[in-house]
Amino acid sequence: MTTVETMSNAQARRVALRAQALDRPRRDAPVTMRRLTATVDRLNLLQIDSVNVLARAHLMPLYSRLGPYDTGLLDRASGRSPRRLVETWAHEASYVPVTTYPLLEWRRRAAQQEAWGVIAATAHAHPVELDLVRSLVAQLGPVTAGRIHAELESAGRAGSRPREDWGWNWSVAKRCLEYMFFTGEVLSARRTESFERCYDLAERVLPPAVRNAPPVPDDVAVRRLLELGARAHGVGTARCFRDYFRLRGPAAARALTELVDDGTLVPVDVQGWSEPTYRHRDAVVPRRAEGAALLSPFDPLVWERRRLQSLFDVFYRIEIYTPAHRRRLGYYVLPFLEGDRISAMVDLKADRGGRVLRVAASHRTGGTGADTPGRLADELWTLARWSGLDDVVVEPPGDLSDALRATIRGATSD
Repeated sequence: MTTVETMSNAQARRVALRAQALDRPRRDAPVTMRRLTATVDRLNLLQIDSVNVLARAHLMPLYSRLGPYDTGLLDRASGRSPRRLVETWAHEASYVPVTTYPLLEWRRRAAQQEAWGVIAATAHAHPVELDLVRSLVAQLGPVTAGRIHAELESAGRAGSRPREDWGWNWSVAKRCLEYMFFTGEVLSARRTESFERCYDLAERVLPPAVRNAPPVPDDVAVRRLLELGARAHGVGTARCFRDYFRLRGPAAARALTELVDDGTLVPVDVQGWSEPTYRHRDAVVPRRAEGAALLSPFDPLVWERRRLQSLFDVFYRIEIYTPAHRRRLGYYVLPFLEGDRISAMVDLKADRGGRVLRVAASHRTGGTGADTPGRLADELWTLARWSGLDDVVVEPPGDLSDALRATIRGATSD
């Protein structure tokens, strides 16, 4: 009879932190393109979101692991040839290494029939406009949706335009471009200062080595994506691994079985976990975890909220869309990782007009220790400086606010 490996919850935490490059203090050294891309390769993707309360979603995971860095490096990696990162649908809209892009071809192909809502309807509802947009992107790309709309308008094919392209309230031009983005005809060549996509033909964005590579069979691609998700977790359930690239269905189930059979995933019993759990065979159990970092709501470590609660015994939900009177922790709450504990939750906002980092609420957790206010204050000052802000202001809400405010007042930003 085979003995199943056992692991304490503390060991599982440290495995997860090592897999996510969060178990060690950040290096006090310049962040180079090599370090930045190596970190993205380790995470496999950076989720993109339009929320900009503190910083753009894709910027924060790198900050959490590397510390203050020049965000222009990420712009160059994704917006200049030869591109190291490209934007596609992975977890959600995400930057992925160019080597990962071919593994998602099956999803882009399926999007032609299976995409949701306005995306799925576009090819049938606007075939003439879609062909015209193809020609315009080939002629004008990289090009924004606004420019394409203007061209359609001059050709009398724009339809009625919504007052704003917010949410899914899209113009015909935007719908056509997003359909082409979902299906892989176009890519985002770069983002404008206002974070608009500049669309271009995929063959003009992808490096030749990726563009000319032979297609990856669908089953091989799904298995590789599941393996990447498992590697990024270190330890977790099948649900956790699937969620990393939003995999589902029989193909993902077969991939899991194959990865267990070939020894890539090792079944483990983790203390306190009831679901079948697996460790990636390359996962390391560090003797200790000594890092400190603020984690954005879009950080890969916190995506799977149930896993986060199992690992760290903390309740965490993103409450941006929750009515204010029903929020438990705040609007844009970041967990504070201290060693191998989530020791605080802080609701942060960058007040760019006042040049202040506002701590709208600060809460203790079961992992809060005597050193937490001081270490958290240090992280807040570092974040403020990186964000171009001059002060940190702690507002009253939360049971950690008094101690944190006193520490902030006693410190300087020098």
